[in-house]
Amino acid sequence: MTKKLLEIKDLTIALPEGSERRHAVMEVNLDLSPGETVCVVGESGSGKSLTARAVMGLLPAPHVKVEKGEIDFIGEDITKVGYERIREIRGSEISMIFQEPMTALNPVMSIGNQIDEIFRFHVNITSKERFNKAISLLEDVHLPDPVQIMEAYPHELSGGQRQRAMIAMALALGPKILIADEPTTALDVTTQAQILKLIKEMQANHDTGVLFITHDFGVVADIADKVAVMQEGRIVETGTVKKVLNSPEHSYTQALISAIPKLQPRPARSRSDTVVLEVKGINKTFGGGKSFFGLGKSNREVDAVKNVDLDLRRGETLGIVGESGSGKSTLARCIIRLIESNSGSILLDGIDLSHLKRAEIRPMRTKIQMVFQDPFGSLNPRIKVGDIIAQGPITQGFSKDEADNRAQELISIVGLDERAFNRYPHEFSGGQRQRIGIARSLALKPEILIADEPVSALDVSIQAQILNLLDKIREQMNLSMIFITHDLRVAAQVCDRVAVMHHGKIVEMAATQKLFTSPQHAYTQALLAAVPGKAWQQSG
Repeated sequence: MTKKLLEIKDLTIALPEGSERRHAVMEVNLDLSPGETVCVVGESGSGKSLTARAVMGLLPAPHVKVEKGEIDFIGEDITKVGYERIREIRGSEISMIFQEPMTALNPVMSIGNQIDEIFRFHVNITSKERFNKAISLLEDVHLPDPVQIMEAYPHELSGGQRQRAMIAMALALGPKILIADEPTTALDVTTQAQILKLIKEMQANHDTGVLFITHDFGVVADIADKVAVMQEGRIVETGTVKKVLNSPEHSYTQALISAIPKLQPRPARSRSDTVVLEVKGINKTFGGGKSFFGLGKSNREVDAVKNVDLDLRRGETLGIVGESGSGKSTLARCIIRLIESNSGSILLDGIDLSHLKRAEIRPMRTKIQMVFQDPFGSLNPRIKVGDIIAQGPITQGFSKDEADNRAQELISIVGLDERAFNRYPHEFSGGQRQRIGIARSLALKPEILIADEPVSALDVSIQAQILNLLDKIREQMNLSMIFITHDLRVAAQVCDRVAVMHHGKIVEMAATQKLFTSPQHAYTQALLAAVPGKAWQQSG
């Protein structure tokens, strides 16, 4: 029998006094063998990440601590070792890939220096040997021009490149265990597929055990050998990936799987012929000026949006899909004039927004509003929710009482408790904050709603709630919607038509049913082929 790399036994993690619950993790049992991938899946707050951090000795002590249980790493209980030993284990024997590499990477150190630091701390080799090893690692994770990447800082890389750099660092010393904490969340489908393939390759080459934390069952289907489902700190179901995904026993697992958006497109809806928004020849270029603080060489110009044409009909949901950097969000911000396009026209009810001055465009903002990807970043933390929602109507001349009544009505419409009116954004979960963002965008009774990745970082069950809410509101208010997403499963569920963007251009646009069943462009075909869990969903 293969000796276990990791055995977690009755792990219980206590939370600080005054928390919503006493324990974050309760009596968790889990094991991992060489070459095996165990996926831990569950909603935010289920205890997945804290379990992983406990294995790394990275709990935010003294407030959060292991109360009882063992974490046995090849015969050594990690909960009992001293600080020096845990530092030795980290990186060399157990490594971790974090969800957001931008927060895990040092922003003032080049990628090369950060890799070099790992070798300097753990291995006694020359600087030239360290450099060659770093280059080899970056080649292994398929990063282009490793020498240039070595010199780059984290902010100069794309999300997928930063994640690859993190994987390279995690694998630098050939660890026995790799912990991947939501490493593909918010990545587009093709980058996601590349990252999963890369982890599998590394695992095959080194017989590494992988503990993979995720809320995406599509990813689970593609990478897992075993699955553990967590709910409110407890593991409620474990088994092989085939058993858990195809024959789930626990009601919580069943609910999570049923909430996953399907790749089958929604039935076509009757569509109005009335065009409410027409975009013609929009172009947007970034760069070309001086670099940091006006010093150094000029930045390279980037054509983010290239000669884009599209129209939106009344009551229609038009999806815009594509990889990160394809120009989706830039196009949306040009349409709503949060940024200025270089050329082109934006016709809203026959009026060209692109030529209006600031004072002239203000009344037009009542007709078109935006829901942002990160509601927490777009909500003022110092203002109560009711006042946030009421701000728009007040700026448009409504009285305070009228605006407050509208805010109360919208709080109810988006499914929040009336007490939310007097609370602050930080007091709400991610899904609740997104509801607040939607309520704010509806306060002026717009004709058009632009939703920019509104569910990309949410759990599947919360995601389903928000998508149902948006569809219900669209129906009730006869809204037209532009829905931006990198998740084709979501697009299939909510959109009537879909436009595919690639390198700033729309390369294909068609009715959802037609685009998903018979994609014409090679890029569209590649996107559909890369959807995680596609084979599992189609077999089911």
